[in-house]
Amino acid sequence: MLLRILLALIGLSVAVPYGIYRATGKRKGKECLLMNAISFFSVIGIGVVYCLGCAVPALAAPADAAMGLSVGEGLKYIGAAMSTGLSGIGGGIAVSSAASAAIGAMSENESIMGKTLIFVALAEGIALYGLVISFMILNA
Repeated sequence: MLLRILLALIGLSVAVPYGIYRATGKRKGKECLLMNAISFFSVIGIGVVYCLGCAVPALAAPADAAMGLSVGEGLKYIGAAMSTGLSGIGGGIAVSSAASAAIGAMSENESIMGKTLIFVALAEGIALYGLVISFMILNA
């Protein structure tokens, strides 16, 4: 029953912003896209948490053990994946801005190459911090 409600909500999360976009004469495109993305991914997140509500027997020990993956362990893996993935995306965005600014600054004055590389390396550190956090989550 809940799965059908989630599927209906996924359909509505796409249909409602599109209807608003068409009804306003295509004036609020960015707002409708943002509303669509937020509602879609929140419904998908709720569905993932719902699906992890029961034990997963696929990772059970092979002999006589009836242990499965608990909800906490599943959420631990999701948290580790999200910290690595989102920090990688954030690091990529930061490196793209810092590197383009560094290239522009170096085209005017070539002697500041070392200073600009520091800013690019600092932006790349965001991804490394996310990776360290994911290792900390997995080993806890």
